[in-house]
Amino acid sequence: SPPGRFADYFVICGLDTETGLEPDELSGENFEQTPLRRTFKSKVLARYPENVEWNPFDQDAVGMLCMPKGLAFKTQADCREPQFHSFIITREDGSRTFGFSLTFFEEVTSKQICSAMQTLYHMHNAEYDILHAPPTNDKDSCSSTGDCNGTSVAKLQRFNSYDISRDTLYVSKCICLITPMSFMKACKKVLEQLHQAVTSPQPPPLPLESYIYNILYEVPLPPAGRSLKFSGVYGPIVCQRPSTNELPLFDFPVKEVFELLGVENVVQLFTCALLEFQILLYSQ
Repeated sequence: SPPGRFADYFVICGLDTETGLEPDELSGENFEQTPLRRTFKSKVLARYPENVEWNPFDQDAVGMLCMPKGLAFKTQADCREPQFHSFIITREDGSRTFGFSLTFFEEVTSKQICSAMQTLYHMHNAEYDILHAPPTNDKDSCSSTGDCNGTSVAKLQRFNSYDISRDTLYVSKCICLITPMSFMKACKKVLEQLHQAVTSPQPPPLPLESYIYNILYEVPLPPAGRSLKFSGVYGPIVCQRPSTNELPLFDFPVKEVFELLGVENVVQLFTCALLEFQILLYSQ
């Protein structure tokens, strides 16, 4: 039987600098978008441990669910706040495993990637100018306004929003915990504290590997009806497991459901669930 461990895997997903920029086919054709607005293929860069027998690692599923929109690039002018989300992997036998991901942005240090992004912008700007070039018989209007070159330059500046000599390029990266139970709040705190340790100018009290080893091998699942308190990087983390005669574990704020959907829609959804209707929620 599988041991009662709090987490089975720690996963890192992001940009593989060896393979470079690959368009994310799952996101569809998006070449009409500027390169910074396109999505690129992300990959599982590392996982610890390599594999556990009671929970085989599904690299394709985890990679896609950790970063469902693929890689995103930004510059210093864009908002780069970390984002947290969760997911569930349901196996053929009906068993489930839970994933919790924190996506953040880090500076691209690879000169090859920065040069590739600059090249994509040059190609995009050239294609845009060709598609939107004024008609050849429109010389009179150009001479009357004297703004043909100015318009072309304005368009070039408008779409050339990444300059390798001026801008700092950032790419999304994800750290993830794969767990047997849905302790959302505890996992979120673990990941946020790990991210804080990476970005803080002061090093954490212990090496980061120590905290990851602790969460994977030393923190147990709390017994049914009991609470568990363990140490994070910067403070204690608490989770609670309901007993067998209580409602199942649901560690998500119900308030957000009402804020996103509204009271009427929530009531309608609840009615559909009681009537055993099929329900599909579509979201960005």
